[in-house]
Amino acid sequence: MAVEKYRQIVKQIILEKAEQGVSIKEIETQAIIDTERDHYLLLHTGWRENSRTHGCSMHIDIKDGKIWIQHDGTEVGIATLLLEQGVPANDIVLGFHTPFMRQFTEFAVN
Repeated sequence: MAVEKYRQIVKQIILEKAEQGVSIKEIETQAIIDTERDHYLLLHTGWRENSRTHGCSMHIDIKDGKIWIQHDGTEVGIATLLLEQGVPANDIVLGFHTPFMRQFTEFAVN
């Protein structure tokens, strides 16, 4: 698949998850989409009673024509969503695994 198609798929996944948000109204969900540098994040920021919340639940990059999942805090799994959209496993890199461990998955090593 072309990189532009990957951008569309990743953007769609991030935006869908952003629309779902979180159940606490004091926490804002932000979709960060940088198509120039191919960085895509889903952030949560706000307050949970007296505790500050600021974190990333999804971080995806597109590098060298492949989709790199840098962080996956979803229940379903970003890789599953990508496969459902027709992205071949050899174009998905589980960046949150060490390079050594990636060889034991069905996905690309790098």
